Amino acid sequence: MRRWIIGARLRTLPAAIVPVGVGTAVASSSGLIWWRVVAALLVALALQVATNYANDLSDGLRGTDGPQRVGPPRLVGSGLATPVEVRTAMLVSFGVAAVAGLTLAAAVTPWLLLVGACSIAAGWLYTGGPKPYGYVGLGELFVFVFFGLVATVGSAYIHQQEVPTVAWPAAIAVGFLASALLVVNNLRDRPTDAESGKKTLAVRMGDRRTRVLYVILIDGALVAGSLCALARPWAVLVLGAGAVAGPAVRRVLAGAEGVGLINILGRTGATQLVAGGLLAIGLVVPT
Repeated sequence: MRRWIIGARLRTLPAAIVPVGVGTAVASSSGLIWWRVVAALLVALALQVATNYANDLSDGLRGTDGPQRVGPPRLVGSGLATPVEVRTAMLVSFGVAAVAGLTLAAAVTPWLLLVGACSIAAGWLYTGGPKPYGYVGLGELFVFVFFGLVATVGSAYIHQQEVPTVAWPAAIAVGFLASALLVVNNLRDRPTDAESGKKTLAVRMGDRRTRVLYVILIDGALVAGSLCALARPWAVLVLGAGAVAGPAVRRVLAGAEGVGLINILGRTGATQLVAGGLLAIGLVVPT
């Protein structure tokens, strides 16, 4: 069980939890259907875990996750599991997401089937397939779209089949936070990714500009989240997450690298959770 927990990459799960929480908070003023909240959370978590297993499988087969890699071990690259085992875990996780998504589509709208199919495809094609988009520097963009805009707006839409205007700045904030998590992860792996030919955005931009991008995403998330206060004043609470983000931002700008970025990755995940939680509270509190 421990190896599958390692492969699930628990530190990345805030990227799945936060958009559902924030999107649900957006819809709270119109009334919530609680089983749909649970189903949306199950879809998001299962997609995140499935994508992590897919990434582990593809990178392991391509030789990207070799013994020289810094950070937690990968299942295929380190030999903790066979490719067949990881592929099975990936398919089971995608299957769980599909079943929960089908339930929501049956209750809400068949259009959710298309959204789900695109999300599954995006999860697999990140590092899988003949031309993985994660290998050409588009990972952060897809994370912003699917774990920011789609997941947040979708989590609001499933309750009343409408999207309040306030959902969009909230979704942008969530997307920036999710992208920041991937940026710092790729910053840590930049040297080994460059050697293996994996041209992530961090490899393409270089060390210094990647660090600046990380800061822009963190600060941009707090600014975008605070704009929700124009409709729901208590959303300004999201700025309190700056206290959590501050140490990570300073260490990134100071040049932390390698093993030093592992703790920053955890701090970034904590920033996601705190910012998402404060934003969700602010969106729920009546004016």
